Amino acid sequence: MLSKQEKSILRSKLFRHLDGIVTCPAAHVLHEKGITNYLLENKSVSLTDLSSLFKANDGYLNVALRTLCSQGWLIQHVDNSNNSVRFKINENSTVAFSYFHLYKEAFLLLKFTEAYSIRKFESEPFLKLEKLYHNFKNKFGLSVPSNPKEKEILEQILIHIEGIIVGPTIVLLGMSGMFHKYFMQTKFSADEFHKDSENFSRLLNILTDLNWFVKTNESYEFTDKGLFFARRASAYGVTVSYIPTLRKLDKLIFGDPTMFDTASIHNEEIHVDREMNVWGSGGAHAAYFRVIDEIIINLFNKPIDEQPKGILDVGCGNGAFLKHLFNVIENQTNRGKVLEDYPLLLIGVDYNESALKITRKNLVQADIWAKVIWGDIGNPEAMSNDLHQKYGINLSDLLNVRTFLDHNRIWQKPKNHTNIKVTSSTGAYAYKGKRLNNNLVIESLKQHFNKWTPYISKFGLLLIELHTSIPELVAKNLGKTAATAYDATHGYSDQYIIELDEYMKTMGEIGLVSDKNTFKKFPNSELATVSVNLFKPKNKTQ
Repeated sequence: MLSKQEKSILRSKLFRHLDGIVTCPAAHVLHEKGITNYLLENKSVSLTDLSSLFKANDGYLNVALRTLCSQGWLIQHVDNSNNSVRFKINENSTVAFSYFHLYKEAFLLLKFTEAYSIRKFESEPFLKLEKLYHNFKNKFGLSVPSNPKEKEILEQILIHIEGIIVGPTIVLLGMSGMFHKYFMQTKFSADEFHKDSENFSRLLNILTDLNWFVKTNESYEFTDKGLFFARRASAYGVTVSYIPTLRKLDKLIFGDPTMFDTASIHNEEIHVDREMNVWGSGGAHAAYFRVIDEIIINLFNKPIDEQPKGILDVGCGNGAFLKHLFNVIENQTNRGKVLEDYPLLLIGVDYNESALKITRKNLVQADIWAKVIWGDIGNPEAMSNDLHQKYGINLSDLLNVRTFLDHNRIWQKPKNHTNIKVTSSTGAYAYKGKRLNNNLVIESLKQHFNKWTPYISKFGLLLIELHTSIPELVAKNLGKTAATAYDATHGYSDQYIIELDEYMKTMGEIGLVSDKNTFKKFPNSELATVSVNLFKPKNKTQ
């Protein structure tokens, strides 16, 4: 059994793996294009000048450079008063940039795997992965630096490359069922899991070399370290699901920024593996679901006429949140005792058809009644009209809940955006390649939530939301946060995560007040990247 300290070390490695999955493509592309050398030569350069000189899409270039800042290799300066961003080298830049060539093989592996399925083990990409692992294990033929700081940076980069090796692999095994309790609790052989047992055993041998398995004859058995990562496979899912974007980062930054526009291909997303994303986010959400149980139990223990008629979950994903809420209400509240007389209306809403299909399937299997419909988070009025006209349901009679969604709304430029306040947000935000003014991003968020205010006056808006952190803070706490991965994957896909303090300030400015008794942040420190809030209009708070 692992000690608390051992778990902390492995958790740190997991976060660094996620850092690596997004840092590898950014570092390689910026190195290949000569941007890192230009930064070293000029020491301080504006984003505008870099974008112009290298003919780059400034929004996505900004995201890539911020990634390097969060790893401690650059300094970002955001001046929202003048709508400008500047990057400066620091004491780590020269050493870090000198090792960026090590990322090339890992990036080429990401490019190569585009032609193969992430859902099944195939020999061709594995052989390239095996070669990469061999070079990684031998530290690419490099000798150990004598300088402690240089040694630290090299190890940081090597762990990043290990993330490219481990991340997609653990997601493949997790989604294909290898981390089922049967395999985790007993010895097994390669041929029990895959018909190509010879090559699959070589993959298991790599994981054995990483001390995830113990091999006896031809049988494998999980180690405590292997069990640690297997139980957290879904933690890799969201970041790995964005590999379709990351493998084309060179074209995204220096080519057509609308290359992932899916309007012409039947609304199928090609920038992200949505099924994998839902799988990964569903597993990660479980830790936060417990936090809101108290809120739900308290609300549905009230007299019937003071309770919501049901729950509306916009961005229902795989239905896990609705399923969890229903089970809590059914088994732990007074409402659960009278569901036959006072049925609970459950409404799952999503913009993505794949997510809707998964939600329907999961709720049917769980024998839970629900309406699952298409809807746009940016248009609550249309959603309200649809619910009323089709089902006779008033949106304001429901408890509105959302998990990690509002940052993923389609960009809408603020209306009447004169005299906008200057924000302190340092985020890197883009829309179709163009960098967005941070002040407008915050104003857009205000106008977005103002649309929802008429529908949450009775029961409020229960939100689990994702946040960014300033790069300097992230760089000082490597291995303690997944903020680098969040920033990159969300930045390249036109999503808008803002710092927790800025988020709370913004909500307050439009009259939405959080219930202080139920507010939670994760982790409970300045590194918080997730918050739980029950917001209500100021004049409706209890």
